[in-house]
Amino acid sequence: MSKLFFIILFIFGLNCLTSPATFAGKDFEKAIFAGGCFWCMESDFEKISGIKDVISGYIGGTTKNPSYQNYGRAGHIEAVLIPFDPSVISYAELLEIFWIKIDPTDKNGQFCDRGHEYSTAVFYLSTEQERLAEESKSLLEKSGILKESVKTPIIMAGEFYPAEDYHQNYYIKSKLKYLYYRFRCGRDQRLKELWGEKINEVKAFNKTSNIQKPDLEELKKILTPLQFEVTQNDATEPPFRNKYWNNKREGIYVDVVSGEPLFSSTDK
Repeated sequence: MSKLFFIILFIFGLNCLTSPATFAGKDFEKAIFAGGCFWCMESDFEKISGIKDVISGYIGGTTKNPSYQNYGRAGHIEAVLIPFDPSVISYAELLEIFWIKIDPTDKNGQFCDRGHEYSTAVFYLSTEQERLAEESKSLLEKSGILKESVKTPIIMAGEFYPAEDYHQNYYIKSKLKYLYYRFRCGRDQRLKELWGEKINEVKAFNKTSNIQKPDLEELKKILTPLQFEVTQNDATEPPFRNKYWNNKREGIYVDVVSGEPLFSSTDK
C-alpha cells in the first residue's frame, strides 16, 4: 500500500467518523468518552444542555458486535457516544465536564468497578478533537489540581457498538437499582473528594466559563437554608414543595448557585 494512499485512507476514515449526525434537520457533532460504568456517564451527560442523546456502548476491542457477556474479554471498554449541538456546547466544554465526572488518576478502573473494561479514555473522532483533548489533558496535569498524574489516554476512535437496549437509559428504567449501585460504588463520594471546590479551577484552565461559584459564606447569605443544604450538602428536597415543581413556562433553567445555564425547557 503506497504512503499517499494510506494518508488518503486515514483522512477519509476520520471524516467518516466525524460526519455529523442529523436529527430533525439539524447537524450534530459527536464525542465518545469512557468513564467507567456507562450508566453513570449517560446519567451525567444527559442533563447537559446542547446534548441530543447519550448512547451506552462498547469500543476499543478486537471483536465486532460485542455483547455485555463478552466485551471485556475482547478488550472493549464501556463508553458513551454523545451527539451534541456545537452552537450550544463546545467539545472543549464537554471535555471539562468529562474530567470532573471521572477519576483520571485511576488507570485500573473506576470507583468500585475494577478492570480494563471500566478504564477511562477520550476517543477522538477528528484531528481537531485530538488536539483539544491533548491540550485539555496537558493543562489539567500542569494545573496542579490533582495530586497524581492523569492516566486517561487519548485514543483514535474505532467502531462504536451500542450496548443492549436494557442498558440504554438504565438510570431512568431502573432508577432505584441505579441509585443504589451508584451510591454503593462510591462514585459521587470519590468525585467530591477528588474535585470538591476545585471545579472552578478546571473552568479557569480550560477558559470555557467565566462564571465563578461564590464561597460558602457568601452562599449562606444568598441561598435559603434548604437551597444551601441541597446544593452543598447533598440533602434531598421534599417533593412538591418548591415554587418550580409545577412550572410550565418556557425558558432557560439556571444553576441557583452560579447562575450558569443548565438546560432549556425544550430539552428532553
